[in-house]
Amino acid sequence: MREIFGGASAECRAPVDAAALREAERRLGRALPAQLDVLLRETDGVADAYGTDVVWPLAQIVEQNLMFWSGEAFAGLYMPFDSLLFFGDNGGGDQFALVVASGRDDVFVWEHETDSRVWVAGGLQEYLRRALAGDGDWWR
Repeated sequence: MREIFGGASAECRAPVDAAALREAERRLGRALPAQLDVLLRETDGVADAYGTDVVWPLAQIVEQNLMFWSGEAFAGLYMPFDSLLFFGDNGGGDQFALVVASGRDDVFVWEHETDSRVWVAGGLQEYLRRALAGDGDWWR
């Protein structure tokens, strides 16, 4: 796990079992990106040194994405979120997501105040290294 975090301080939780992952995929109606599946089999979320969930626990990943994808609450306010799978946040409202529609491994940040979606990392490992070593708005 240290190689994923680049030696940064992180709180890891107990791993998620295969049955829970499959149930999450059933509820979401799609497979989890492979890199997220692998991480969740190691730890059910990752918190940084300040306690911010840079990767949410699986239950929160499911609930947040079902809310974002429902369209009802956000349809008039934001562009659609169908191509994103949200998995973490910065503690200040901005959310991090993997692109799921294109098969890309890229991580984007959704800035809630502007509805912008900005590329921040070429994959989950790079995201974790940068998020855990960063301070504040490290992606800007």
